Amino acid sequence: MQKRQLGRTDLHIAPLVLGTNTAGWTADEATSFAVFDAYLAQGFTALDTADVYSRWVPGNDSESEKIIGRWMKARGNRDKVHIFTKVGSDIGQGRIDLSARWIETAVEGSLKRLQTDYIDLYQSHWFDPAVGQEETLMAYERLVQAGKVRWIGASNFDAGQLGEALGISAAKGIARYQTIQNEYSLMRRDAYEGAMQDLVLAEGLSLIPYYSLAAGFLTGKYRRREDLEGRARASSLERYFTDKGLAVLAALDEVGAELSATPAEVALAWVSAQPGVIGPLASATSVAHLDSLARGARLDLSADQIARLSAV
Repeated sequence: MQKRQLGRTDLHIAPLVLGTNTAGWTADEATSFAVFDAYLAQGFTALDTADVYSRWVPGNDSESEKIIGRWMKARGNRDKVHIFTKVGSDIGQGRIDLSARWIETAVEGSLKRLQTDYIDLYQSHWFDPAVGQEETLMAYERLVQAGKVRWIGASNFDAGQLGEALGISAAKGIARYQTIQNEYSLMRRDAYEGAMQDLVLAEGLSLIPYYSLAAGFLTGKYRRREDLEGRARASSLERYFTDKGLAVLAALDEVGAELSATPAEVALAWVSAQPGVIGPLASATSVAHLDSLARGARLDLSADQIARLSAV
């Protein structure tokens, strides 16, 4: 399994980023520990989280970072793990916030919850139209200089916003975004393909695509709306029940039959094969689920198979 370079940094990771928004939500702490253990044992290292995960659950408060921190402390493995977390979502301050003051406050909270003294990749969770990008980037530069953050990334930016930020970083000689985390899957291609992909390739960035399995739709488990009853992500999945969605599932079934692979594994392999992608971002609620994600990360598609999937 060949590792891939994160942007222009000296970090190379195996091509699967484990999403941990499920930790403390649809996976309890014991299950999360087991999934993290299995992920690391298979040669993967990057855990993606955010200070806001999973505050949408009543009684929860940044549970994902806390669980990761307790896991790393229990295992004594901080030097074997790469932590990607995010700042800027509303976690009680009242709005999306990428001001220097908030970033400097929020990073201390994340470091404490994660029980570490540095973050490998600190990402702007959302673009903040109320704060100039230079202020945000200068705040990150100070964190890099202080050794609290190694590299920075963006999330949910468009190409214009990201291009502006890269221009500021180049002009000022300060920390630059090395990654962009946007939605990208066979069901949602427009957030990356086109201007964003052109920028990523020209500037040597890496895409960390989330919703690579379209909230679970591309696993093939949900073939009818009735299959959604009682599911935590039912509202997110409903939108995929279209002619296109069913055609994509049929194409995944066809390619999967050729490779003895599941639809999810083929969908992840397709994302991973796209230019600029460092590896799909996906979450798991069991070790068996994690094993399937790992198989997808290792699966090689032929040029013909990629073309057939892309044509749907």
